[in-house]
Amino acid sequence: MTDILTVTNVSLNFGGLAAVANLDMRIAKGELVGLIGPNGAGKTSIFNLLTGVYPPSSGQIVFRPGGNDINLARKSPSAICLSGIGRTFQNIRLFRNLTVLENVAVAQAQHMRYGLVHSFLHTPRYGRIERQIRQESLELLRIMGLDAKADERASSMSYGEQRRLEIARAMATRPSLLLLDEPAAGMNPAETTQLSELIGWLREHFGLTILLIEHDMSLVMNICERLYVLDHGLLISEGPPAMVKNDPVVIKAYLGEEALDA
Repeated sequence: MTDILTVTNVSLNFGGLAAVANLDMRIAKGELVGLIGPNGAGKTSIFNLLTGVYPPSSGQIVFRPGGNDINLARKSPSAICLSGIGRTFQNIRLFRNLTVLENVAVAQAQHMRYGLVHSFLHTPRYGRIERQIRQESLELLRIMGLDAKADERASSMSYGEQRRLEIARAMATRPSLLLLDEPAAGMNPAETTQLSELIGWLREHFGLTILLIEHDMSLVMNICERLYVLDHGLLISEGPPAMVKNDPVVIKAYLGEEALDA
């Protein structure tokens, strides 16, 4: 199976602090992979490296959305997004004063080009593209079960609904690789089950590759095919969920030496 993402010997340093150290990671096209570890392990730092928020201090990040290598190390976040990597955030970052529909349409618009003249004169081309943006945005909201709230402000939605809206907005960027940063945070068990089913459906329906950060181990174990485990910026384990959850090094990192001894 072809790797869509290859991370080779990547480090991220802030002064004397190594947030990520000598990371090697690969994700095959179509995989659903989990990235787990204790708080402060460096998981979100890896997402920030993959999306251009931080350039790596060393190493190489190669993305292959269509078979051609794209070196992400020095690309801007906007260029990386256009190349096919979409993400959500650990702390929800919606445009809270815009409507639900407008939040998704903003992400759709980066793929639609009609120029200043068409925009100023409201030409037929402008009208066609605006209708297309609205139609595709509404379809994503329907998939997420949010179409009835399209004209409401994002700030008026429940926490779980805002999480789903952020996924809809990430999907509107038309990713090949979707990065989900703790999508189940703050959700109740019923919402988490629905989210798990939704993530699996999105993967199949849109042909996505997904990298998932999550602390809900039941969700991770149920839907991920492989796991990478970090602790203090270091990769400490890698493999199928059944193997990783019984790894003594992982148990120690999560629960401490006493739990391992017990």
